[in-house]
Amino acid sequence: LVEVTADLPAETVRVPDLPRDLADAVGRGSLESRSPRGRIEGSEGKKVRLAQYAHVVGAALRNFLAGRDVPLILAAAPPIDAIFRAACTYPHVTREGIGGNPDARSDHDLAAARGVLDGVHAEEVRDFAALFEARTRAGRTTTDVAHAATCGAVAAIAVDVDAAVPGTVDDADGGVTFAPEASVATHGVVDEIAGRVFTSGGRVLALRRDEVPGGGALAAVLRYAF
Repeated sequence: LVEVTADLPAETVRVPDLPRDLADAVGRGSLESRSPRGRIEGSEGKKVRLAQYAHVVGAALRNFLAGRDVPLILAAAPPIDAIFRAACTYPHVTREGIGGNPDARSDHDLAAARGVLDGVHAEEVRDFAALFEARTRAGRTTTDVAHAATCGAVAAIAVDVDAAVPGTVDDADGGVTFAPEASVATHGVVDEIAGRVFTSGGRVLALRRDEVPGGGALAAVLRYAF
Protein backbone atom coordinates (compact mmCIF):
# COMPACT_ATOMS: atom_id res chain seq x y z
CA LEU A 1 0.00 0.00 0.00
CA VAL A 2 1.44 3.35 -1.07
CA GLU A 3 0.04 6.51 0.49
CA VAL A 4 -0.19 9.49 -1.85
CA THR A 5 -0.91 13.00 -0.59
CA ALA A 6 -1.09 16.37 -2.31
CA ASP A 7 2.27 17.75 -1.26
CA LEU A 8 4.38 14.99 0.33
CA PRO A 9 6.46 12.21 -1.24
CA ALA A 10 4.69 8.89 -1.78
CA GLU A 11 5.30 6.51 1.11
CA THR A 12 4.88 2.76 1.61
CA VAL A 13 2.50 2.03 4.48
CA ARG A 14 2.71 -1.12 6.60
CA VAL A 15 -0.62 -2.97 6.64
CA PRO A 16 -1.17 -5.64 9.31
CA ASP A 17 -2.01 -9.09 7.90
CA LEU A 18 -1.09 -8.07 4.34
CA PRO A 19 0.58 -11.11 2.70
CA ARG A 20 4.02 -10.80 1.12
CA ASP A 21 2.85 -12.53 -2.04
CA LEU A 22 0.40 -15.10 -3.37
CA ALA A 23 2.19 -18.08 -1.86
CA ASP A 24 2.19 -16.40 1.56
CA ALA A 25 -1.54 -15.76 1.27
CA VAL A 26 -2.63 -19.26 0.28
CA GLY A 27 0.17 -21.32 1.85
CA ARG A 28 1.39 -22.94 -1.33
CA GLY A 29 4.92 -22.92 -2.63
CA SER A 30 4.15 -23.63 -6.30
CA LEU A 31 1.35 -22.35 -8.47
CA GLU A 32 2.26 -24.33 -11.57
CA SER A 33 1.75 -27.89 -10.27
CA ARG A 34 -0.34 -30.09 -12.50
CA SER A 35 -0.65 -33.07 -10.16
CA PRO A 36 -3.81 -35.04 -11.00
CA ARG A 37 -4.51 -35.73 -7.32
CA GLY A 38 -5.62 -32.17 -6.57
CA ARG A 39 -8.92 -30.76 -7.73
CA ILE A 40 -7.55 -27.26 -8.37
CA GLU A 41 -4.35 -27.64 -10.33
CA GLY A 42 -2.82 -26.06 -13.41
CA SER A 43 -4.32 -22.90 -14.90
CA GLU A 44 -7.69 -23.37 -13.20
CA GLY A 45 -6.01 -23.91 -9.87
CA LYS A 46 -4.00 -20.77 -10.36
CA LYS A 47 -7.18 -18.73 -10.98
CA VAL A 48 -8.70 -20.09 -7.79
CA ARG A 49 -5.60 -19.22 -5.80
CA LEU A 50 -5.45 -15.74 -7.31
CA ALA A 51 -9.02 -15.22 -6.12
CA GLN A 52 -8.04 -16.46 -2.64
CA TYR A 53 -5.07 -14.09 -2.70
CA ALA A 54 -7.29 -11.17 -3.70
CA HIS A 55 -9.70 -11.93 -0.84
CA VAL A 56 -6.87 -11.97 1.71
CA VAL A 57 -5.39 -8.72 0.41
CA GLY A 58 -8.81 -7.07 0.18
CA ALA A 59 -9.70 -8.06 3.74
CA ALA A 60 -6.41 -6.70 5.11
CA LEU A 61 -6.91 -3.39 3.30
CA ARG A 62 -10.57 -3.13 4.32
CA ASN A 63 -9.69 -3.60 7.99
CA PHE A 64 -6.78 -1.16 7.78
CA LEU A 65 -8.79 1.56 6.00
CA ALA A 66 -12.03 1.06 7.95
CA GLY A 67 -13.64 4.38 8.81
CA ARG A 68 -11.18 6.46 6.80
CA ASP A 69 -13.34 7.11 3.70
CA VAL A 70 -10.31 7.52 1.41
CA PRO A 71 -10.05 6.40 -2.22
CA LEU A 72 -8.12 3.23 -2.96
CA ILE A 73 -6.46 3.22 -6.38
CA LEU A 74 -5.58 -0.18 -7.81
CA ALA A 75 -2.23 -0.59 -9.59
CA ALA A 76 -2.38 -3.96 -11.31
CA ALA A 77 -2.16 -5.82 -14.59
CA PRO A 78 -4.61 -8.43 -15.95
CA PRO A 79 -5.93 -10.75 -14.71
CA ILE A 80 -5.39 -9.73 -11.08
CA ASP A 81 -6.94 -6.27 -11.58
CA ALA A 82 -10.37 -7.72 -12.42
CA ILE A 83 -10.02 -10.50 -9.85
CA PHE A 84 -9.19 -8.03 -7.09
CA ARG A 85 -12.07 -5.70 -7.96
CA ALA A 86 -14.47 -8.64 -7.76
CA ALA A 87 -13.07 -9.78 -4.41
CA CYS A 88 -12.47 -6.49 -2.58
CA THR A 89 -15.29 -5.20 -0.39
CA TYR A 90 -13.68 -1.86 0.54
CA PRO A 91 -16.29 0.61 -0.79
CA HIS A 92 -13.96 3.31 -2.12
CA VAL A 93 -11.95 1.54 -4.81
CA THR A 94 -11.74 4.02 -7.72
CA ARG A 95 -13.09 3.06 -11.13
CA GLU A 96 -9.89 4.21 -12.79
CA GLY A 97 -6.67 2.49 -11.84
CA ILE A 98 -3.01 2.34 -12.86
CA GLY A 99 -2.32 -0.30 -15.49
CA GLY A 100 0.81 -2.25 -16.20
CA ASN A 101 3.07 -4.16 -13.85
CA PRO A 102 3.37 -2.22 -10.56
CA ASP A 103 6.38 -4.32 -9.49
CA ALA A 104 8.45 -2.44 -12.04
CA ARG A 105 7.48 0.97 -10.60
CA SER A 106 8.80 2.89 -7.64
CA ASP A 107 6.61 4.64 -5.08
CA HIS A 108 7.45 7.87 -6.86
CA ASP A 109 6.15 6.46 -10.14
CA LEU A 110 2.95 5.31 -8.47
CA ALA A 111 2.40 8.85 -7.21
CA ALA A 112 1.02 9.47 -10.69
CA ALA A 113 -2.18 8.33 -8.96
CA ARG A 114 -2.76 12.00 -8.17
CA GLY A 115 -4.11 12.27 -11.72
CA VAL A 116 -6.66 9.58 -10.91
CA LEU A 117 -7.74 11.60 -7.88
CA ASP A 118 -8.65 14.53 -10.14
CA GLY A 119 -11.18 12.27 -11.82
CA VAL A 120 -12.46 11.06 -8.46
CA HIS A 121 -12.99 14.65 -7.34
CA ALA A 122 -14.84 15.59 -10.54
CA GLU A 123 -17.14 12.59 -10.09
CA GLU A 124 -17.85 13.54 -6.47
CA VAL A 125 -18.77 17.07 -7.54
CA ARG A 126 -21.18 15.76 -10.19
CA ASP A 127 -22.72 13.23 -7.81
CA PHE A 128 -23.26 15.79 -5.06
CA ALA A 129 -24.80 18.29 -7.49
CA ALA A 130 -27.23 15.63 -8.74
CA LEU A 131 -28.09 14.59 -5.16
CA PHE A 132 -28.59 18.20 -4.10
CA GLU A 133 -30.96 18.79 -7.02
CA ALA A 134 -32.98 15.66 -6.25
CA ARG A 135 -33.20 16.41 -2.53
CA THR A 136 -34.16 20.04 -3.23
CA ARG A 137 -37.29 18.80 -4.98
CA ALA A 138 -38.07 16.79 -1.85
CA GLY A 139 -37.53 19.75 0.48
CA ARG A 140 -34.40 18.23 2.00
CA THR A 141 -31.67 20.78 1.24
CA THR A 142 -30.62 24.13 2.64
CA THR A 143 -27.92 26.75 2.22
CA ASP A 144 -28.66 28.09 5.74
CA VAL A 145 -26.94 25.27 7.52
CA ALA A 146 -25.90 26.26 11.05
CA HIS A 147 -29.12 25.28 12.85
CA ALA A 148 -29.53 22.02 10.91
CA ALA A 149 -25.89 21.07 11.54
CA THR A 150 -26.24 21.75 15.27
CA CYS A 151 -29.32 19.49 15.41
CA GLY A 152 -27.53 16.69 13.52
CA ALA A 153 -29.92 16.94 10.56
CA VAL A 154 -27.26 17.23 7.83
CA ALA A 155 -26.40 14.08 5.88
CA ALA A 156 -23.84 15.72 3.58
CA ILE A 157 -22.42 19.18 3.11
CA ALA A 158 -20.36 20.90 0.42
CA VAL A 159 -17.98 23.52 1.81
CA ASP A 160 -16.05 26.24 0.01
CA VAL A 161 -12.47 25.53 1.11
CA ASP A 162 -11.48 29.19 0.73
CA ALA A 163 -14.38 30.65 2.70
CA ALA A 164 -13.32 32.65 5.77
CA VAL A 165 -16.29 33.91 7.81
CA PRO A 166 -15.24 35.02 11.31
CA GLY A 167 -17.78 34.53 14.05
CA THR A 168 -19.26 31.96 16.41
CA VAL A 169 -22.05 29.37 16.26
CA ASP A 170 -24.24 28.89 19.32
CA ASP A 171 -24.02 25.40 20.81
CA ALA A 172 -27.72 25.25 21.69
CA ASP A 173 -29.60 26.45 18.61
CA GLY A 174 -26.93 27.05 15.97
CA GLY A 175 -27.43 30.79 15.94
CA VAL A 176 -24.57 32.58 14.18
CA THR A 177 -22.90 35.69 15.56
CA PHE A 178 -20.68 37.29 12.96
CA ALA A 179 -17.50 39.11 13.92
CA PRO A 180 -16.05 42.07 12.03
CA GLU A 181 -12.71 40.33 11.65
CA ALA A 182 -10.94 37.19 12.72
CA SER A 183 -9.27 37.16 16.12
CA VAL A 184 -8.19 34.68 18.76
CA ALA A 185 -11.65 35.06 20.31
CA THR A 186 -13.57 34.02 17.17
CA HIS A 187 -13.66 30.95 14.99
CA GLY A 188 -14.43 30.40 11.35
CA VAL A 189 -18.19 29.95 11.03
CA VAL A 190 -17.89 27.72 7.97
CA ASP A 191 -15.28 25.50 9.62
CA GLU A 192 -17.38 25.22 12.78
CA ILE A 193 -20.48 24.17 10.83
CA ALA A 194 -18.50 21.63 8.82
CA GLY A 195 -17.06 20.24 12.05
CA ARG A 196 -20.51 19.77 13.53
CA VAL A 197 -21.68 17.92 10.43
CA PHE A 198 -18.63 15.66 10.60
CA THR A 199 -19.01 14.84 14.30
CA SER A 200 -22.69 13.96 13.78
CA GLY A 201 -21.74 11.40 11.12
CA GLY A 202 -22.39 13.56 8.06
CA ARG A 203 -20.21 13.64 4.98
CA VAL A 204 -18.13 16.77 4.29
CA LEU A 205 -16.93 17.64 0.77
CA ALA A 206 -14.28 20.35 0.41
CA LEU A 207 -14.94 22.14 -2.89
CA ARG A 208 -14.17 25.35 -4.73
CA ARG A 209 -16.83 28.08 -4.61
CA ASP A 210 -18.02 27.47 -8.18
CA GLU A 211 -18.49 23.76 -7.36
CA VAL A 212 -20.81 24.37 -4.39
CA PRO A 213 -24.48 24.17 -5.44
CA GLY A 214 -26.01 27.63 -5.28
CA GLY A 215 -22.62 29.33 -5.48
CA GLY A 216 -22.44 30.01 -1.74
CA ALA A 217 -20.00 28.93 0.95
CA LEU A 218 -22.16 25.99 2.09
CA ALA A 219 -24.80 23.69 0.68
CA ALA A 220 -26.32 20.86 2.67
CA VAL A 221 -28.36 17.75 1.99
CA LEU A 222 -30.59 16.95 4.96
CA ARG A 223 -31.43 13.61 6.52
CA TYR A 224 -35.08 14.68 6.70
CA ALA A 225 -37.20 17.72 5.89
CA PHE A 226 -36.17 20.36 8.39
